Amino acid sequence: MRFKAYTPMGAGVLLAVFSASLLGQAPAPGQADQAPPAASAADSQPSSTAPAAIQPHNNSYVIGNDDLLSINVWKEQELTRSIPVRPDGKISLPLVGEVQAAGKTPLQLEQDIAEKLKSYITEPQVTVMVQQINSEKFNILGQVAKPGTYSLAVAKTVVDAIAAAGGFRDFAKEKEVYILRQNPSGGQARIVFNYKDFIKGKNPAQNVKLEANDTIVVP
Repeated sequence: MRFKAYTPMGAGVLLAVFSASLLGQAPAPGQADQAPPAASAADSQPSSTAPAAIQPHNNSYVIGNDDLLSINVWKEQELTRSIPVRPDGKISLPLVGEVQAAGKTPLQLEQDIAEKLKSYITEPQVTVMVQQINSEKFNILGQVAKPGTYSLAVAKTVVDAIAAAGGFRDFAKEKEVYILRQNPSGGQARIVFNYKDFIKGKNPAQNVKLEANDTIVVP
């Protein structure tokens, strides 16, 4: 195998080619002084200090006693808090005093609080959200350990309700449980629940979702 001899002339040719390549990549005069690219759409968004957009409300829901409300007044941390609705249907806030909450939608309560704050704050921005629904309740009667009235927040189904009430007593007729439910048009519907069948995997659909004012009877 033969190798070409290294000559100064060959090195000069290579150096000339390499220099030309570098000159081709160098920026044209004045390019380094150009302004940076325009800001993107994301960069032009308002800063995080702007008030958050108020979430849409479900105006079909009416606040009730014992509901837990989350109240936020923008830029007023001392007025931002979670507060339960008292048994008399009212809440109390600094500067605002007592406000009737039960019987109103979250949007209506927002407007009432904002109106009272106008004496102290310029254009108050108030958000009211129902953090936990405790006013919607059901009853469970008969042969359970702790019959009584419970919030739907602690029990969503018939089985949940039985567990919340401490379970069956010794002589409970577990096959003959039923739910009494008010019909919108009047009267009551009777929904049968066979606990023995349910725990065997039979007819799981009978473990219905509870509604406000349902009454569960355990004979």
